[in-house]
Amino acid sequence: MKSDRVVDTKGLACPMPIVKTKKAMLDLEAGQILEIHATDKGAKSDLAAWAKSQGHDLLAQEEAAGLFIFWLKKNKRLKYKVIS
Repeated sequence: MKSDRVVDTKGLACPMPIVKTKKAMLDLEAGQILEIHATDKGAKSDLAAWAKSQGHDLLAQEEAAGLFIFWLKKNKRLKYKVIS
């Protein structure tokens, strides 16, 4: 699958795959695809739940030799409220 950006979170444990994914999504435009590489088994459920909660689509996921690869489609521009 063609992606617009790849994020490498191999060797990182929760919550870092989500943190890096969230940061990368801020730089993408709606409709673009983010590819995430992870080795944390928890990323399978964490990334799917995070994508759903943020309104993004988990297009596909693969697992091979302990490497998990995810493709997320950004569906909206994220906006965050700054709390001082």
